[in-house]
Formats: sequence, structure tokens, C-alpha cells
Amino acid sequence: MIRRRARLTLAVTLLTLAGAGGTAAQPAPGTAAPEITAGKWINSAPLTIDALRGRVVAVEFWTFG
Repeated sequence: MIRRRARLTLAVTLLTLAGAGGTAAQPAPGTAAPEITAGKWINSAPLTIDALRGRVVAVEFWTFG
């Protein structure tokens, strides 16, 4: 069980570091985060970067599959 978890953790880490094949341009360090404009907001009005400034924000990406 521990070896399986370690392999999974390693795989996720490597995919994250490799960018998982993403081709989107990366912002330069120290620049402002881009606004999140795509998709439908559920359970709240759309949030802006200015409204979240100074707060800790956890972002969870998921999809139906």
C-alpha cells in the first residue's frame, strides 16, 4: 500500500512539474494573477482578483468524467 501511494505521489509530482503537456503561456513570477473568466459560477457571483486581494485562496479544479 505504501509503495503504491509513493508511486502515485511521484507520478502526480512529475506530471505537475512537466506541466502535464500544457501549452498555455506562463506568467512571469511577481506578476498579477489573471482573472478567471471562463465557465459558469456555482453558489456565488463571479469573484475578481481585486476582491480576493490579501486573502488566502484555495482553488480546486475538477470536471465530470
